[in-house]
Amino acid sequence: MKKEERIVTNLKLTDLSKRYGQVEVLKHINLDIKSGEFMVFVGPSGCGKSTLLRCIAGLEEITGGTLEIEGEVVNDRAPSKRGIAMVFQSYALYPHMTVYDNMAYALKIANAHKDEIETKVAAAAEQLQLTPYLQRLPGQLSGGQRQRVAIGRAIVRDPKVFLFDEPLSNLDAALRVATRIQIAKLHETMVKTTMIYVTHDQVEAMTLADRICVLRDGRIEQVGTPLELYEQPQSLFVAGFIGSPKMNLIEGDKAKPFNAHTVGVRSEHMTVSPDSGTWSGTVIHTENLGSDSYVYIDMGQEDPVVVRVDGSTKYRSGDTIHFSPVDDKIHRFDTNGKPIS
Repeated sequence: MKKEERIVTNLKLTDLSKRYGQVEVLKHINLDIKSGEFMVFVGPSGCGKSTLLRCIAGLEEITGGTLEIEGEVVNDRAPSKRGIAMVFQSYALYPHMTVYDNMAYALKIANAHKDEIETKVAAAAEQLQLTPYLQRLPGQLSGGQRQRVAIGRAIVRDPKVFLFDEPLSNLDAALRVATRIQIAKLHETMVKTTMIYVTHDQVEAMTLADRICVLRDGRIEQVGTPLELYEQPQSLFVAGFIGSPKMNLIEGDKAKPFNAHTVGVRSEHMTVSPDSGTWSGTVIHTENLGSDSYVYIDMGQEDPVVVRVDGSTKYRSGDTIHFSPVDDKIHRFDTNGKPIS
């Protein structure tokens, strides 16, 4: 099945709410997730993304609204009966069991036939490059390998929905990249399995997602493909949240010539001139990343403006720099933080 053919709604959230006492953590969430889609939930700490994932898993009780999986309301269905597998940040492996036994455990509990267990564990181990480690204990594995065992344990259950709760946050940078690629490859092969992934990492969200759901204060701020959110943010919040470095947001008198309360421009959509430009400021720091450099500029606002330049360009702290936005890459926002067309 090709991605463009994934049109069946596998998971539907309708007016879903979650309260802890008088505190409403999730507020009227409405979202359709297609069969085979990779949906990523992002947002600042405390926005409700992990709580929403746990409501889908059945680990948290839904206060209001409905959750449907393949057309059936599952609000009151036990987690084990939802056809869902979840991968946690902490791996949650049994330390006294081998890799094989950890991956086979759920199938043994379900009284699966021994031959079926061996076939499924072997297939998952090969897919995740774990075959040489099947007789090892979790304590003998690296963090990345342990996380792959946790993923393998979920794969063998053949779930309808795969949930990931910040699965890479305990790994170092190199292992995060390797495991992220492994998850992306997994998505390519498990075309009928819906995947929902919670992260605070911009790179994970942008590179893994078919669509991203941005949450803020328990509400959905915007849902779209990574490119849609990056190029067409529907609020000032999304503009400032999606992207690394984040979009430059320029206010006050410096935004007035554009008939806007706030002007948003990505760092790569600025041109630098030695003598004149729309804006100017003082260089406070330069980060050289090899092919590119990010120049941080103080122009009298709360946050510095970040401009991407060629890595061979040299600026020193204290230099005055002039720069202008690319005309068709300017985002204008009104006083309510909504885009001006």
